[in-house]
Amino acid sequence: MTIRALSIDGAFEFTPRQFGDDRGTFLEWFKSDELAPVIGHRLDLAQANCSVSHRGVLRGIHFSDVPPGQAKYVTCVRGAVLDVVVDIRVGSATYGSYEFVRLDDVDRRAVYLSEGLGHGFIALEDNTTVMYLCSTGYAPNREHGIHPLDPQLGIEWPSDLAPILSEKDQSAPSLEQARASGLLPNFVDTQSYIAQLNVV
Repeated sequence: MTIRALSIDGAFEFTPRQFGDDRGTFLEWFKSDELAPVIGHRLDLAQANCSVSHRGVLRGIHFSDVPPGQAKYVTCVRGAVLDVVVDIRVGSATYGSYEFVRLDDVDRRAVYLSEGLGHGFIALEDNTTVMYLCSTGYAPNREHGIHPLDPQLGIEWPSDLAPILSEKDQSAPSLEQARASGLLPNFVDTQSYIAQLNVV
């Protein structure tokens, strides 16, 4: 497995080695013993999610209160998405920045994002299926969002797609509104919390 650190601290891309023959393909898309040394602790899994999206569906930008936050390990098992990690941690050197990774059923990459980071994606094909491994379970009172089309974030979604948003994502605040209302995680506090997790 090839591992690449993204430009945002706490986010990584994983490209698995694929083994193909006349029967099809086999790969290991998640390996705890390879992830743990990279992130500095074990990823305790509490929930696995699956979403199926039409072309143009935009999900995000989602994040959770820290603590406990919600780290995610995300891959696309059918179709393709443009996956985005957004640094929404107040005080971070890369606050407000984002990075795309294409996840699809060809290269079968995965993205890990630590607690405190924002996450979203746009489906590039119909019936695109995304799988998420999550460090904590869904808790509505801890879940928040940033409007994915917020001009301040300036995420350059594909120009040939008309984004389809849920009502919840459509009504999400801008980055500045979320910061002013105290919703956003603090970088120092988030790093302090992560440092206490099951250190390798």
